[in-house]
Amino acid sequence: MSTVDDGRRVTMSAVARAAGVSVPTVSRVLNGHPDVSAPTRIRVEAALRENGYRRRAARRSGRTLLVDVVFDDLYCPWAVEVIRGIEDVTRAAGIGTVVSAVHRAPIAWQRWLGNLRTRSAAGVIAANAVLSVEVLAELSRLRVPLVLVDPVTPAGAGVPAIGATNWAGALGATEHLIELGHRRIGFIGGPAHVLCSRARFDGYRAGLEAAGLEADPALIREGDFYHESGFSAATELLAQARPPTALFVASDQMALGACEAVRRRGLRVPADVSVVGFDDVPEARWSSPPLTTVRQPLLEMGGLAARTVLRLAGDDGVVPVHGMELPTSLIRRGTTARI
Repeated sequence: MSTVDDGRRVTMSAVARAAGVSVPTVSRVLNGHPDVSAPTRIRVEAALRENGYRRRAARRSGRTLLVDVVFDDLYCPWAVEVIRGIEDVTRAAGIGTVVSAVHRAPIAWQRWLGNLRTRSAAGVIAANAVLSVEVLAELSRLRVPLVLVDPVTPAGAGVPAIGATNWAGALGATEHLIELGHRRIGFIGGPAHVLCSRARFDGYRAGLEAAGLEADPALIREGDFYHESGFSAATELLAQARPPTALFVASDQMALGACEAVRRRGLRVPADVSVVGFDDVPEARWSSPPLTTVRQPLLEMGGLAARTVLRLAGDDGVVPVHGMELPTSLIRRGTTARI
């Protein structure tokens, strides 16, 4: 791959020549179009990065623009994977990234807004965060583009939202356990008010109903996506007179907590209790045994969010699709077995 180094501002034409592709292909990569093969996208993003390409919107009043990424909290590998996906794209576009956590505190949101006003923000990506009416109004007043990743509540009109096929992923996980012969399948969900939690519960229930089974309230618990709640919920379920033979758990962290609860009860995963998680965070591959889970394409979700916010911040006039769900897939590892 050739590079451009003659002191002039790098253009899309120069990047196209360096990558051996057409200018429209470079434009499609910059604008997040899906009709570009993975090898070509990687080659173009490398050319953008190596040649220091910056979009025309990349500077305002002599200051380099930034993408602000805000989470409710950062205490989970889910957030790290999303950040990695965002940063891969912003780095290739020559734009910096600022990451913040507001911990669900109104005063923290106000501080964040105050900091945002002092920066040249190309746009904001809010991941798994609840934005108040006041915050949304202020972003609109500042004319800062907003993209949501895995929104907690329904996105407002005109706000692009990027998620995964939670319902289909949960359906596939439940069907997998049923195919292995399980009939008493417990469910440990996330907070009931969160969109993805409701979708995963609905997928679980649909999988049971398709097999002629009913969702037994005695086998259903609510957690908070973190290890401790998975451990506590699984401990309760396994203490029943007729405990479940399998658990579908709506996050990998809760699933790993559930596996520990199985072990603490003197049982084995998967010989006595099968467990399926959701997310496919890196630690799922390194647990013992490795966790069977539903893969959310977290890197791709972050990358798509970054490309979308840069399209909104750019001057190409392209309006992105407002509701985007990337496909999930069942990753079969060592925590499920035939009953």
